[in-house]
Amino acid sequence: MNILENCGVLFISVLLILSLGIGSVHGSNDSEKKLYIVYMGDVPKIGTSTMEIHRELLYKVIGEEEIARDALVHSYQKSFNAFAARLRPEEATKLSGMNDVVSVFPSSYRKLHTTRSWDYIGFHQSVKRNLQVERDIVIGMMDTGIWAHAPSFHDKGIGPPPAKWKGKCVNEGNFTGCNNKIIGAKYFRMNPMPPPSDEKSPADIEGHGTHTASTAAGATAHGASFYGLAKGTARGAVPSARIAMYKVCWSGEGCYDADILAGFDEAIADGVDLISCSLGGFAPNYFEDPIAIGAFHAMRKGIITSTSAGNDGPFSASVVNTAPWLITVGATTMDRQFKTKIRLGNGMKLLGTSINTFSPKKQIYPLIRGADAANRSAVDGNPSMCEYGTLDKNKVKGKIVYCEPGGVLQDESIRDSGGAGAIIPYSFNDEVASTFVLPLAVVSPQEAQIISSYINSSRNPEAVIYKSRTIPNKNAPFVASFSSRGPSSDPFILKPDITAPGVDILAAYTELASVTGTEGDNRILSYNILTGTSMACPHVTGAAAYVKSIHPHWSPAAIKSALITTANHFKDKTNTSVGEFGYGAGQVDPARAADPGLVYDMNELSYIGFLCKEGVNSSLLKKMTGGEHIECSDLPRPLGHDGLNYPSMQVQVPDEKHRAAAIFRRRVTNVGTPKSVYKAIIKSPKGLSITVTPDTLRFNKLGQQISFKVVIKGEPLGKEEMKSGSLIWSDSRHKVRSPIVLYRSHNFGAQK
Repeated sequence: MNILENCGVLFISVLLILSLGIGSVHGSNDSEKKLYIVYMGDVPKIGTSTMEIHRELLYKVIGEEEIARDALVHSYQKSFNAFAARLRPEEATKLSGMNDVVSVFPSSYRKLHTTRSWDYIGFHQSVKRNLQVERDIVIGMMDTGIWAHAPSFHDKGIGPPPAKWKGKCVNEGNFTGCNNKIIGAKYFRMNPMPPPSDEKSPADIEGHGTHTASTAAGATAHGASFYGLAKGTARGAVPSARIAMYKVCWSGEGCYDADILAGFDEAIADGVDLISCSLGGFAPNYFEDPIAIGAFHAMRKGIITSTSAGNDGPFSASVVNTAPWLITVGATTMDRQFKTKIRLGNGMKLLGTSINTFSPKKQIYPLIRGADAANRSAVDGNPSMCEYGTLDKNKVKGKIVYCEPGGVLQDESIRDSGGAGAIIPYSFNDEVASTFVLPLAVVSPQEAQIISSYINSSRNPEAVIYKSRTIPNKNAPFVASFSSRGPSSDPFILKPDITAPGVDILAAYTELASVTGTEGDNRILSYNILTGTSMACPHVTGAAAYVKSIHPHWSPAAIKSALITTANHFKDKTNTSVGEFGYGAGQVDPARAADPGLVYDMNELSYIGFLCKEGVNSSLLKKMTGGEHIECSDLPRPLGHDGLNYPSMQVQVPDEKHRAAAIFRRRVTNVGTPKSVYKAIIKSPKGLSITVTPDTLRFNKLGQQISFKVVIKGEPLGKEEMKSGSLIWSDSRHKVRSPIVLYRSHNFGAQK
């Protein structure tokens, strides 16, 4: 899935080495310094330079002007007020107590979380478009950079950038490719020592950013495929929209908070219309989460941010990016899958899962267990699992190796040992097909048992692995096993909000890396097949951009509501216990979202009211809103338990013995037919009562708003973890669906 992880230790180690070598008057104590972010809210509306304010604060804490000046790494001063500085823990603590500061937190590591996917969800090339508006839409991508020479980024027929655009392209290194499609490209690097595999430029040597950007807004490119697999027309949701890449993630290292915040600061000021962020990680609160902070200020400027839910499934309470002003996207499968046929020496044929681009050069190959090919001189590792350095080259050469599951498969190690291929059983699932550096098939436990029995019963076991092919996936859609689940950290906010295709997605790829990224792999292609919630996120970004092209003046909340309430609700055929915590409102349907009928709209004050309910005081709100004095008591009455006009409703009960009781007040805006009547359709499970007052909404004009109340009462859950129902407002033409979830808390979160 091309997930960058476990790089925090390396980053801190580099900082330690650097700080030890500085030789300042602080001596060895500099080794305690880390990169911290000091968040101070909105950009100040005074004449003093924001950078000077930051230096003054550091001087107050550190006490020596030169050291304070050197400590400042970056000032965020275009779209919000913050700075990054190298500080000792006690200095960070002192800063956090200052009046002008909202929060102080270390710059932590975040993980990166892909032709037919649009047709699969019913969003065909012939869909109605407003091309004049679509050409003015700019999507900001927070990712690993971009390979501008990919066929998906041609600019034929879309004209010059919109007049509102203030961004620029940084042409350095391997990046020289801006045109009328890619109109912005910048990179952000607070860590002073980049890994040798990456370069300081917007160029993408990982492939992730190129893939996500083309999924959201790639131009139409015919004849795309991956060695003949997934052949067809590659395109984004809005092929005429513009792309601005903000490289905040680095190959082999990941994405750091300081860089992510810099990307948001620039993107908002540059004039993007949407931001796509296929990365994330856990944060203790919204004010120590760079994505939540950046997206909050983006929302204030009318910019919607789409984020990935994370790849930590199937564990519950693993979802990230949970702020209510974000769209949080989980991953589902498509109606196709890639399978690889295996034939054993006895003629038996089996079907594994992988993306194998290699055709066999021989009719049959010797087959050997990893345990039987053990390198007896190896000290560490398990040869049964084919772990690195455990196999004897003389025993492996020219053979297919059968590896037991459980270890970290080193397919390049088998290749380097002269192996002709590998077979490995899967531990979790078989919905994800991966690409390897040699012929390899992942098989089910049942098929693994057949292979194992065959090896045991044969004096000279043999096998052959064929090139992969595409077959139908009749169970689709279902939630991918890796897709992170709810409940979220806030008991009233259902996350993920929505799902989109995220398994085996074909999209553009960098030509600065091989299709596996493994040394020695010389397969360089313009397209690649990737998997992850990273691939689901840009589908929703593109869908949001499409809705905005039809309704350019809608707020971020209105667009989000349209996507959620028109999503295709489905029952997961593979795991009925997943429910809304896996798929939210359902799978995105961009065509329906352009005509939702009603929307649950919100403005900045709505989210301020939510923050009041979360315990944020007036002093903090004043900093976040640029000096405006806001008293929580002066805000409109909160809308029930959650305090938001959210398109979904969620209730938490403390244990299996407590009865459920909640009231949600909601307000819908008519965006469909001027004169229309909507009737409430309630779907509730046994033991859960849902009533709506009024149960009929009569509209006389567009833009009219009507409020209603939802009352939820339920029996104790007993042994059940959750129950779910829904409220649908229908006028016969539109169906505006809101999921309703009741759950108990004690087991959720135990498996993070």
